[in-house]
Amino acid sequence: MLLRVCPSSFFYLRPLHLFTSSSKLPFRPSLRRQFRLIPSRSSSSSFHRMESQSPPASSSSQTPVTASETDSLAKDLQNQNLGAVDDSGGDAKIKRKLEDFNWDNSFVKELPGDPRTDVISREVLHACYSKVSPSVPVDDPQLVAWSDSVAELLDLDPKEFERPDFPLLLSGAKLLPGAMPYAQCYGGHQFGMWAGQLGDGRAITLGEVLNSKGERWELQLKGAGKTPYSRFADGLAVLRSSIREFLCSEAMHFLGIPTTRALCLLTTGQDVTRDMFYDGNPKEEPGAIVCRVSQSFLRFGSYQIHASRGKEDLEIVRKLADYAIKHHFPHIESMSRSDSLSFRTSKEEVDLTSNKYAAWVVEIAERTATLVARWQGVGFTHGVLNTDNMSILGQTIDYGPFGFLDAFDPSFTPNTTDLPGRRYCFANQPDIGLWNIAQFAKSLAVAELINQKEANYAMERYGEKFMDEYQAIMSKKLGLSKYNKDIISKLLNNMAVDKVDYTNFFRLLSNVKANPDTPENELLKPLKAALLDIGKERKEAWIKWVQAYIQEVSGDDTSDEERKARMDSVNPKYILRNYLCQSAIDAAEQGDFSEVNNLIRLMKNPYEEQPGMEKYARLPPAWAYRPGVCMLSCSS
Repeated sequence: MLLRVCPSSFFYLRPLHLFTSSSKLPFRPSLRRQFRLIPSRSSSSSFHRMESQSPPASSSSQTPVTASETDSLAKDLQNQNLGAVDDSGGDAKIKRKLEDFNWDNSFVKELPGDPRTDVISREVLHACYSKVSPSVPVDDPQLVAWSDSVAELLDLDPKEFERPDFPLLLSGAKLLPGAMPYAQCYGGHQFGMWAGQLGDGRAITLGEVLNSKGERWELQLKGAGKTPYSRFADGLAVLRSSIREFLCSEAMHFLGIPTTRALCLLTTGQDVTRDMFYDGNPKEEPGAIVCRVSQSFLRFGSYQIHASRGKEDLEIVRKLADYAIKHHFPHIESMSRSDSLSFRTSKEEVDLTSNKYAAWVVEIAERTATLVARWQGVGFTHGVLNTDNMSILGQTIDYGPFGFLDAFDPSFTPNTTDLPGRRYCFANQPDIGLWNIAQFAKSLAVAELINQKEANYAMERYGEKFMDEYQAIMSKKLGLSKYNKDIISKLLNNMAVDKVDYTNFFRLLSNVKANPDTPENELLKPLKAALLDIGKERKEAWIKWVQAYIQEVSGDDTSDEERKARMDSVNPKYILRNYLCQSAIDAAEQGDFSEVNNLIRLMKNPYEEQPGMEKYARLPPAWAYRPGVCMLSCSS
């Protein structure tokens, strides 16, 4: 059975009037929708399009948000074993040398592999991976940045970073004892079109390390050389993109957003040729390698590729699902009917405990929804949300042309390749997350692991979970005790019209006092640094909004000080703006890595004031809007 490519379409899950009349994209109202997969006439187990049905309108635009609900976000993520944000110490910890890593390598041992070991670009059939060793050319490689908190996850002694041979071992030039390196086979939809086989074209996984807590962590070298999936590329990475990936994966972690991590960043001592703007003007750039760390690098596309290849590979979809559940979702394996995991479709109730694959896809949908809601909360735009860039763990993965919002623009995309249609722009991310879940669910359905109703429910849960999480996040950002759609949507409309800086505005908002008697000429003073160059008409619009906001927050018993503390704990002072990355890159390309390390230290406490570091919270300078800074290509 061939996997049919679904046409690109959006389902308008965009929350809170993210599109305004001044946006480049059409205005869409906020709707909570129920989604259904429509079975293809040619097959009862394949799906070819999606339709949505609007539920009855709510009688009120305000939905209470309890403290337990708003605090559940962080608890849910901690329960997912994706790495805690609090890296404070406790009892004495195990400290291992690199040679003492407890390798498990279950992926290679339990799943079918490619019988060939060469790196000739080819179609790899009936295999989840190809064994391949790092082959990046190095000339006196240098360790230039590392993460102590990731080392702690691995029980790695920080003194190991001082070893003279550390750069050789973590560049792959010298293989770590016990490692069984491989490149993963996967496919994916790119910009809505099925791209067929993709795979790890320049990332080589060394294997899995078990730490003293029994946690499984994969170590992967990005830029380590050619694999069978490299196609026409060289399998290498440049310093420019490697710095961005290293910094952003760590910055996202400390923002509290699920993400792959980065142990270290090394230069190879060799130049790499890249045409950054795809304009026929390639240049030599310093080569680099990032050691990425995650509990798993399995993606939606890991399942899609095998589902697309017909009956012979459908059993691999099942094996790969069993593997993921066994090692990364063990609670699903041990479910019983007493867990009461059920849902209602039409007139019948279906018990999720009767099909572990259905429970699994529902959890992945919920994790993905939570992840996207958190992106929206901090203004993060991934830029390349292809299905091969979607983690089954609900983590941010594959940092390419990403960007945080500066001026609030729902149509913002940091990816030059995405400019024509802005498929992956900030406001579209919730819809794209759902579209990608649909493609993942379809792969499982083609392999007959789930049925139509179970796939439909996974998508319904995505929509419900996203709206619940997003509403809770936005309520906390504004210090509201209950969700108020009118207040929030009017704020976002005002911010889009006046191009207000997303991060700085929310940080300043906590300084507004809940005093309804505040004189009109003083209402905007706490927000003055964010409301720049607004005329009389727009000033009146903002005054009207602040008055409504004060009226809303003055209705509870929270003191100004308590509300400010709560708001500052969810509204970061510092984000990894693209121009900050570029400043660090410019210096690093000249051999100065001090700014890279300054940003590492800064991003460890994004919600703290950090006196003396205020310059890192400034608006982007004029040079930041040049090509290659505010917007980037996928060339790396």
